[in-house]
Amino acid sequence: MMTLKQLHYALAVEQTLHFKKAAEACFVSPSTLSNALTELEQQIGIQIFERNNKKVIVTALGKAVLEKALAIKISTDDIQKLGKNQDGTLRGPLKVGVIPTIGPYLLPMVLPAINREYPQLQLDIVEDQSDVLVEEVRRGDLDLAVLALPFPLNGLLSFSFWQEDFFWLNHVDSNMAQLAEISASDVEPASVMLLEDGHCLKDHALLACQLSTGSHHSIRASSLNTLVQLVSGKMGTTLVPQMALNQLLTANPLLRKSHLNEPGPHRDIAIIMRPAYTGLKNVEQLKRLFEQQLRQHFSAEDAN
Repeated sequence: MMTLKQLHYALAVEQTLHFKKAAEACFVSPSTLSNALTELEQQIGIQIFERNNKKVIVTALGKAVLEKALAIKISTDDIQKLGKNQDGTLRGPLKVGVIPTIGPYLLPMVLPAINREYPQLQLDIVEDQSDVLVEEVRRGDLDLAVLALPFPLNGLLSFSFWQEDFFWLNHVDSNMAQLAEISASDVEPASVMLLEDGHCLKDHALLACQLSTGSHHSIRASSLNTLVQLVSGKMGTTLVPQMALNQLLTANPLLRKSHLNEPGPHRDIAIIMRPAYTGLKNVEQLKRLFEQQLRQHFSAEDAN
């Protein structure tokens, strides 16, 4: 009879396409993992993997087996979590993904409140790009993720908790530095610096401005902090979300902000989860806490 352990090993090989790496991820020896998968294939009468000394290939029937194995893994993980939060209190481990253009700015606002209100919650936070986080939530490797929408969710559910606009950042010596509002037509497209491909913020910025990239500088920045340093060096201008403004401007006194005067909101911040995830109460509580902390933060900023 097949076991959950065998299915777990098979899913690890699917992710790594490497038996030794999969064995390391499962904390077993390569021989233990290989023998377990050979036994699984014999039990079900299907070859899941083609393997030789150079590579591992998932067979066509193997893909169907692994899809069902993934569904079983997710279901068993969710069953284990069912009883942990029956009283509605967030506690125990919770693995949450967050994208790099949200994490450094949202987390400092919400983590103190989470620690105060849910002291028994053990957060495991993973930062990565949107496509990676969507896949990890779908596979059950993450419980939840915080993303900026629009973004393809592949059947996952989203719970929006914040909407915001973009702001242009210019060097203080720029002709447009003193403008409170700037439209996309006011900006020279060749001066615009955006994050490298793969960051959804780049797509959202291009969509908001209805332009394509054509900077005369070769920029492949992977963080907003890098882009801001380049603006400080008079290499161009960039767009940042409202959430990041205060932190970035405080650290860079040579910069000035101008609101992007284009139809908004320019991005929607949301928690995403699997449709069958058993921790809906967790999502609702986090959503309320995030909304509350963001409102307080920006109310305080406006007051100052």
